[in-house]
Order: sequence, then C-alpha cells, then structure tokens
Amino acid sequence: MREGPNIVRIAALIGDQTRTEVLTALIGGKALTATELAGVAGVTKQTISGHLAKLIDAQLVSVESQGRHRYFRLADDDVVQLLESLMGVAHRTGAVRLRSSPRDPAMHKARVCYDHLAGELSVQIYESLLKRDAFVPGKDGLVLTVGGKRFFTRVGIDVEIVRLQRRNFCRACLDWSERRHHLAGALGAALLERLMVLDWAKRDRDSRVVNFSRAGEQALRELFRLPVAR
Repeated sequence: MREGPNIVRIAALIGDQTRTEVLTALIGGKALTATELAGVAGVTKQTISGHLAKLIDAQLVSVESQGRHRYFRLADDDVVQLLESLMGVAHRTGAVRLRSSPRDPAMHKARVCYDHLAGELSVQIYESLLKRDAFVPGKDGLVLTVGGKRFFTRVGIDVEIVRLQRRNFCRACLDWSERRHHLAGALGAALLERLMVLDWAKRDRDSRVVNFSRAGEQALRELFRLPVAR
C-alpha cells in the first residue's frame, strides 16, 4: 500500500530545465514578467507561457496583474524551502554548473534567499543569535525570547509589527552553500531590510548577491560579534 502524498508530479515539474531556470530566478524574491523569465530561460515567450501555466496550476508559482503586465513570483515559503533544500543536495553531491560565475564567491558570502539574507554571513549571524539565547525552539519554528526581542529592538526592528504579518514569524532555513542554518521568516526578512536601510548592504541589480560596504560589514561584525573577516 502506497502512503503519503504523491510527489511524482511536483518532481517532474521542477525537473524540467526551463522550469528550473524559472524557479531559480524567482527565488531571488523579485516578481518577474513572462518576458523577463523567457530571457532568463533562453526560450520564446510562447514557450515560457506554457511552462508558467503548469507551475501556476501546481501552486508553485503565483501571478499578479498590474495594468497590462502580469508578474510572477514563488507561491509561498514552502516552495522557497523546497528549492533551497534541492540546491543544498545538488551542491553537496557535486551537481554544479559546468562553468562557475565570477559572482560565485560573492554568492557564497551573502545573497538573498527570497526575502532574507543567506550565505556565510547569514549563518554566522544566526549562530551569534543562538549564543545570545535570542531564540528557543517552538511548535511552529523558533520563539523569540525577551532578550532576543530587546536585541532586535536595539537594531531598529519593531518586533510586534513584524509579528502581525500573515506568515511564519521566525524560523531556521538550511543554507545550501554552508549546510548550516540562517534566519528566515518575517523576522529574517525584516533584518535584511534593516541592513539595507542602514546602508550597510545593497543588493546586486542583476543577481541574488548582497554586497556589503567595508564600513557596513565592519558594523555588522561588531553588532553580531562575528569573526574578523579573512
């Protein structure tokens, strides 16, 4: 007797090269048009429309219309976690692209994982927060402690406003390049936004890379008591 959900359809959808390119592009958190996604995948707009229809039907991707344009994004956090997990397995087993990009070292250091910070720096931040006892395990993820709330307030994040969002407030996300966890959920997104508001970091226009200024990275390392940069 077969038990549990049937993953064949979802696996087949993600396993297609064109649809993989679409999903990977959307994990950067930006909503993209069909024309933009066709360019990323290297196919025609007619071809990408068929792939997008299948992804929407499977609830992997959602679409929003604004004027004459339709914008596509990943459906929810579950899809983000699924893709990050697959990237982690691919990285661990050596299934990497034949040609590495000049951005690869920067991607490993700091990048966007949908709407929160990922990469080496993000893992160090998360582990620093654990050492501060900022979180305790909870039924639906991580629970922010009184000390943790005090810390984020000092950083400039209104925790109670962030908590009102209709999504997971605070959870750990397995980082595909570091194979350790970083902070995700609404609180992780608020932290990345705060770092950019402080002008410590800016997102690369054409990729998922997050670039820290020299002063910004120094301030970040001091705030979270991170190791000195090599």
